[in-house]
Amino acid sequence: MNDAAQQDGGMREDDEGSMSRRSVLWTTAGVAGAGLGLGGLGGGSAYAAGPARSPDAAASDRSSAPKRRGRTMVGVPFDRRSTVRVGLVGLGNRGGSMIDLFLAVGGVRVVAVCDPVRAKAERAAAKVTAAGQPTPAVYASGEDDYENLCKRGDIDFVYVATPWDFHFEMAKTALLNGKHVGVECPIALRLDQLWELVDLSERTRRHCMQLENCCYGRNEMRVLRMAHAGLFGDLLHGAGAYNHDLRGLMFDPDYYEGPWRRLWHTRLRGDLYPNHGFGPVANYMDINRGDRAVSITSAGSPSLGLAEYRRNNMPADDPSWKETYIESDRTISLVRTAKGRVIRLEHDVSTPHPYSRINSLGGTKGVFEDYPERIYLEPDHTDDSWGDFSAYARWDHWLWKKHANPPGGHGGMDYMLVFRLMQCMRLGLVPDFDVYDAATWTAPVPLSHLSIKAQGAPQQIPDFTRGEWKKARSGMDSEDPEKS
Repeated sequence: MNDAAQQDGGMREDDEGSMSRRSVLWTTAGVAGAGLGLGGLGGGSAYAAGPARSPDAAASDRSSAPKRRGRTMVGVPFDRRSTVRVGLVGLGNRGGSMIDLFLAVGGVRVVAVCDPVRAKAERAAAKVTAAGQPTPAVYASGEDDYENLCKRGDIDFVYVATPWDFHFEMAKTALLNGKHVGVECPIALRLDQLWELVDLSERTRRHCMQLENCCYGRNEMRVLRMAHAGLFGDLLHGAGAYNHDLRGLMFDPDYYEGPWRRLWHTRLRGDLYPNHGFGPVANYMDINRGDRAVSITSAGSPSLGLAEYRRNNMPADDPSWKETYIESDRTISLVRTAKGRVIRLEHDVSTPHPYSRINSLGGTKGVFEDYPERIYLEPDHTDDSWGDFSAYARWDHWLWKKHANPPGGHGGMDYMLVFRLMQCMRLGLVPDFDVYDAATWTAPVPLSHLSIKAQGAPQQIPDFTRGEWKKARSGMDSEDPEKS
């Protein structure tokens, strides 16, 4: 599975000048309050005008829960609607393929598309008309044209698939304009940004979601149901990862349309992409739904892989020779939960190895491990030999029983994500995950960096739910709302 090959957006970075601007976007205020009469909502010291701060300073804004200024979004359903009107921002590798899935789901209309590369926006618009829908509005007048898309009154949901530097500002803009928003991983890169998105979601009464497609994988959803049925006994530990050799793609001048992803390896030392591993295990353990992640301790290897790849593959005049890489080639983190469980996270995109998200869960009755998939459960297995996971197909989630051969990439999990989210919006259901999950799954980005800088010292993970995690509630282990 080539996860990154579809995960990242296509907003263009033509030169170092535009990259510098994105560094400013990452560290200072970007959009003024608009819509819903919330002009002062985005204020605060973290976004006051002034010089850009270093990654260390930005990451160190960890805090106890600030005072809630709205109401919790736990358990808040979408408003029911017959048609979900969608605007898509970022139409590169990821967004350019995901539009096909939005068009494949009934009751969804793509109203507008946005990308500063006009050819990409027009190519996406052509897909919409080819699918028999009205011609969508096209926003391709520079990197800020997404703001005009978000101001439209005929959009219910904004989908963001752009480089990471833009995620926070785009999510914020969508919320301030009264739109529900879903953002590709990671939803933001700083703790203060995560808190601001929590605050905005609560005050605007709009959902802000990390579109974690790996949670919808067939294996992940089967293990989820088995865990909730007690087949693993009392849960003790889990593991997840994003171990994926991206060296060739990160040095490809065309694939990412610029060096934006590689440049993050010059900024932070921790786990840059924890969501794919953390999200599924958090679901197994009901994180934010009866348990919560309370701390993280991280260690990182030396940063050698990208420099070695550059030395062996890039010409002497390549701009990458100006870069100094500090990102650990492999980051290993241990997350502790309120119930004393342990979750191991790994990140490695800079060295040669087969793809793996690890995806492991262990309890008092046995263990599952993926890549390759294998299982050992008592009383089914007693001989210290791995069992056949396919024997547990009866535990498949209803989504995989209803859509046995889904279209799209990543083995069908992308389609499951879009189908289920659009279903929740059409039927007026509570989404499978919310802004608190988005913030929790992304918090390891800044906190693992801090922990590595502090020689592995534990860092506290904020309680983004402000105590609501103590209440058991539903999540992805849902029932089919349209069962005949």
